[in-house]
This record gives sequence, C-alpha cells and structure tokens, in this order.
Amino acid sequence: MSGHDTGNQRGTAGEWAACVEELRIEMPGGRRIVDGVSLTVRAGAVTALVGASGSGKTTTGRALLGTYPDGAEVAGRVRVADGGPVGYVPQHPAAVLNPARRVGALLSDIARARLPALPRRERRAAVRARVLAALALAQLPEGPEGEALLRRHPHQLSGGQQQRVVLAQALLLGAEVVVADEPTTGQDALTKRRIVTELARLTGQGIAVLLLSHDLDVVHALADEVVVLRAGRVVESGPADRVRTAPRHPYTRELLAFGAEFAAPDGTQEDAEAAAPAAPPRTDGLRIRLAAARYRDRTHSGGSVTALRDTALDVLPGSCLAVVGRSGSGKTTLGRCLAGLHRDWDGTLTLDGAALPHSVRSRTPGQLAAVQYVFQDARAAFDEHRTVEAQTARTAVRLRGTPADAAREEARATLARVGLDATLAARTPGRLSGGELQRAALARALTAEPRMLVCDEITSGLDAVSRRDIVALLGALLRERDGMGLVLITHDLDTAAALADRVAVLDGGTLVEAGPARRLLTTPTHPFTASLLAAARQRVPARG
Repeated sequence: MSGHDTGNQRGTAGEWAACVEELRIEMPGGRRIVDGVSLTVRAGAVTALVGASGSGKTTTGRALLGTYPDGAEVAGRVRVADGGPVGYVPQHPAAVLNPARRVGALLSDIARARLPALPRRERRAAVRARVLAALALAQLPEGPEGEALLRRHPHQLSGGQQQRVVLAQALLLGAEVVVADEPTTGQDALTKRRIVTELARLTGQGIAVLLLSHDLDVVHALADEVVVLRAGRVVESGPADRVRTAPRHPYTRELLAFGAEFAAPDGTQEDAEAAAPAAPPRTDGLRIRLAAARYRDRTHSGGSVTALRDTALDVLPGSCLAVVGRSGSGKTTLGRCLAGLHRDWDGTLTLDGAALPHSVRSRTPGQLAAVQYVFQDARAAFDEHRTVEAQTARTAVRLRGTPADAAREEARATLARVGLDATLAARTPGRLSGGELQRAALARALTAEPRMLVCDEITSGLDAVSRRDIVALLGALLRERDGMGLVLITHDLDTAAALADRVAVLDGGTLVEAGPARRLLTTPTHPFTASLLAAARQRVPARG
C-alpha cells in the first residue's frame, strides 16, 4: 500500500480531515471487496457512505483506522490530516467493549489517559467530570440513572445503550475524525433523533464524520456529501441534496425507491380480531406470564435491578407479536427469557400447553429447537473459525438429529432462501458483512424448525432493499411453516406494521399497551405509544 499517513495540522471547517484515494482491498483467491474507492471527509461535515449489506462500507470506513481484513492485499492511499486518533463507533458495539469491566471503568481509563499530570484528588474529579460529560453528549442518562449505568457491565445494557457507550468512548478520545458505522441501528425513533442531534453537534465542533448507514432518513438529515457503493465500487457521489433529488445511477434510484418501502396502516378501521365474537381460550402457541425479570447489580441495594415486570402476552401459531419500545425498555430481556438465555425471572412460559424451563441448560433438544432466538449482534453468536454453512448444518444435527449430509444440503438451501449463495455460505463469519451475517443467523434458526422464532432487531443492520426482502421472507414463513409463531423485537414501527398481528409496547420495563396492530398503530391509548408513533412519522430534522 502507498501509505496510511497522518499530518500535523488541525483542519478548520471545510478543510479535508481524512481522505481515501483509489483504495483497493483484495482477499486471498482474488476476490476484491473494495475496488478503487476514493472519498474525502471534511472538518465540520458529514460524508455518508451508503449501499447494500456487503458493498464494502465497513471495510472502507475501517481503513481510516488502519485496520484491514486478515490476509488482505491493500493498494491505494489513506490519509488523516490530524495526527490524533480516529474515533470508531461499530455496528456491533459488544465486540469492542470489555465484558469483564464495568462501563464506568472503561470510560474512566480513556479519560485518565488524556489528562495532564494532576494531584490525585483533582485527577479523580477531572476524570469523573469528563466521563459524565461524554455520557451526556452520547445521549446516555445523567443523575442516578446514569450512575447506575456506569456500574453495569456491557452485557447488562441493551444494544442501543452499548452503542452509545462506544460513542462516548470516541468522544473521550478527542478524535477529530469519527467513523460512525450504522450508529442508529437498533434505536427507537426518539433515540435516533437524539443520536442525529449529537452527530450534528460533533460537526459543529469541527469534527469530521464518516457515516456508514443504510438509514436514508438519517443520511438525508445529516450528510453534506454522499458516496454510493455497490460491490466495492463507487457508482455515484456528490452533494447530498443532488444525489437525493436527482440520482444519476440506476442503483442509487433503486436504493432511494426502497428507502420508505413500508407504511403504517392508515385510517381507524377496527382490527378484525376486535370485531370477532369471543373465542374459547386456546392452549396452543406461546403463553407468557412473567412477573419480574432481574439482573444482578452488587452495587445496588438488594443486589439486583428489575428490568421487566408484570408482562402477560400470548403468541398464537402462525401469528406475529411485535414488541416495541425505546432502547433499554426491556425488549431484549423479554426475548432472552423466552429463549432461556436469561434465568433470573419469576413466572411461567408455556408452549402448546407444556411448561418451558427458565434456563436453556434445563431445556431438552426438542424444547431448544422449538424456541429459536436470532440475536441483534449476530457476529457474537457465531464461531469465527468455522464456516457459516457448517454452523447452520450443526443446528439441524444437534437439535433435530438430522444426518450430517442431509443437514448440509438443508443448510445450503436455507441460506440460499435468505439470500446467501454457496460462495457466501462457505465463508467464515469474519468474511461476511453485518447484514449478511444477520441473514445467516436467521437461516441457522430456521434449520431447527422452530415453533416460535424470536427475532431481536433482525432488520436493523440491513439496507432498505435487503430489509424489504427479509420482511417478505418472514411473512412467507408465517404462512408456510405449519403454524410457526414470530416474536419480533424491533424499534422500527414500519416493520412492525408490515408483519405484526399484535403489538406490545414496553417502557421502562413495564408493558404499557398491547393490542391488535391496526388499532394500536393508528389509535394508541397510552401517551408513550402516541409519542413513539409521532416520532416515527416525523422526518429526522436536518442538520443546521
């Protein structure tokens, strides 16, 4: 490679802060994943890199950090004007947070390293002040709630909270360039607006932002320049307003056309369920009666914190229940309880009339197969050393007793069904994009032939076209898979409207509203649900 250079000047607004020139990254075997990409990121501005999952966005963004895939041959030039660090907010934040250390310790280490020599007492106060300021800038809570968050370990946070902790780390580093890789992934509409506001504040301080995103609403709100990638190549670039209003390349027009592919139902028509006569209670499907779910916090009085309480829901075969709410509301905790991944809870779960043990360790192979969980952070759920095809096939062998050869054939067919061809299936997880790996996780769960599929933000890492395809696939599966039910944990109300028969709304660990999807998404009865709907229907305000 020609070089990864840093200068010694600090850019002012409009000056270049980082640039990529004719970057080519080729993997062993001759597969070129980035092919001649050039772009400039300017101080006080946002350059958005958009494209489908697997187009090369993350690989290009990580080049600004000097990080490349193992074994890759790299050509071209990457330059950073400021000699300081480049901040990075990854799509999968858990991968860069030390699971053994509390959030406060992780942030304090960074703040302490950037302080000049001070007396011990002053140093401690200065570190604390910087950490609390970074939390506020990253839209994490202040006061007692913020103090409690600092005492938690990363696994005790929601995906959205983890992402904002990583943003706080980047802010503490004092980076003049920040690479934000899908920063609004997994966020509800209210939090998304706050994250956009914070990224806009960064540019107001002269920081350059390279935004990698499939969320075109966020791109429209923030970007000054847009670069469109397809299969590792730039197919279009230019000022954001021009690309949005007068795209020149057919692929750009396709992305824009699918940017708002789902629409919440209009009108106030009552759901058919509400008009139907009362039916006798059913014993099939999933019956959730959860009194409380807790996680340990030794620094908290009583030793635990209640994350979810008094939740009663039913999911019938062939139907979809969408669970919505803000980041940290308890959505993921509920999903993990259903799958036996969170053990500290009181209540009962029954599937087709039979009780499910609390812990995955106590469930039989048949019970494990019956309730399958697709993680929001798919990368953390795969073995990085074995191919995606092998891991998908192993699920059928382990949970259903399928012979190895038949399991491999089934795995290939299922992976193809979710859009991963044989070439992609033969790769290890590290060689797939976040969106591709999320689809692989769905395929692996499907090979178990579940009665209930729990999907945690399964569309959050996908571009608009891929999201449409996955939603269509989930809808087809509900029709075809002999009564399989779906629990869809999502912040995306459009996706909920497209799939759900019923919607449950969580706020602060409490079920505040539940009911037929059409009714709840048009005429909510709870103020919090109304606020979620209002935020989702408004465009993210443009930076200015």
